[in-house]
Amino acid sequence: MLKRIVFMAAVILLSGCQSAYYSAMEKVGVHKRDILVDRVEEARDAQGEAQEQFRDALEQYRAVVQFSGGELDVLYNRLKEEYDQSAEAAEQVSERIDSVESVAEALFKEWEEELGQYQSENLRAQSAKQLKDTKRRYGELVYVMKRAEKRMKPVLTALNDNVLYLKHNLNARAVGALKGEFAGIRQNIDRLINDMQRSIQESDAFIRSMESSRSS
Repeated sequence: MLKRIVFMAAVILLSGCQSAYYSAMEKVGVHKRDILVDRVEEARDAQGEAQEQFRDALEQYRAVVQFSGGELDVLYNRLKEEYDQSAEAAEQVSERIDSVESVAEALFKEWEEELGQYQSENLRAQSAKQLKDTKRRYGELVYVMKRAEKRMKPVLTALNDNVLYLKHNLNARAVGALKGEFAGIRQNIDRLINDMQRSIQESDAFIRSMESSRSS
């Protein structure tokens, strides 16, 4: 019971901090719409960096399975470092997506509430249509973001399994076992990178649509 109370208090506190942040930003002319665009850009950039990191991890894995002599522990250390950096990149992507969802929820809630303030039926209808279109585009964006995000976990799990196995078996036999895993990991990383690329492209399209609707 105590844990639940603490959790709920943390949620309320976080929500209050977000509300205070949005209010402070609006006072200096930065609205939730602007913050949403900025956070989509940050999520896009985080995914671009993650793409490169997962590519690096795959290349280091390739170097391990092509091992033909020398200090295997050096290759292990490099692979472990690439895995750690990939896990950090994945966490950054997830945090950026969470921040996009947070401000989008606040924006759409505010927008819906403000529809009731219109006196002009025509303007209310136009704003409601714009809200519907924006939510649709946002839904498409979040779908591809989440799809790419979900691909990261199995990739990281497989990489971690192989890193652990190599750690405790620094010999040619271990390299042979990793060779058998390489094709599957490469395929999953390729799919992850492709999904991230689609998400990046969708992010760019969403940003353009938001900027276009603002200027029109």
